[in-house]
Amino acid sequence: MKRALTLLSFGIALALASAPLLASGNAENGKAKAAACIACHGADGNAVDPQYPRLAGQYYGYIKEALHEYKDGRRNNPIMKGFASTLSDQDIEDIAAYFSSMPSKLDTLKGHIQGD
Repeated sequence: MKRALTLLSFGIALALASAPLLASGNAENGKAKAAACIACHGADGNAVDPQYPRLAGQYYGYIKEALHEYKDGRRNNPIMKGFASTLSDQDIEDIAAYFSSMPSKLDTLKGHIQGD
């Protein structure tokens, strides 16, 4: 009985600890929230200008973390900080879900690295 209670307690603790990892955004909501992103990153998330990253098909976690880093200043870009500072955590999750669900034109780094 004691062992069963210990295992049950461990299972509950693990479930509660992993709940934030399971949280995800809503891509449909993200589409509306990403309207400002289109100016630089393109309507399809595949920026044409090489100075702007292509977001379509990028990893959900990467987009989410990058937006948080712009928002709190760990990434230093005044334009992105201005946009990200207005976003809630849910906005960030939704935008990350939207761009990560889109088809990407990323295939290799050929032609995108200095010296190629």
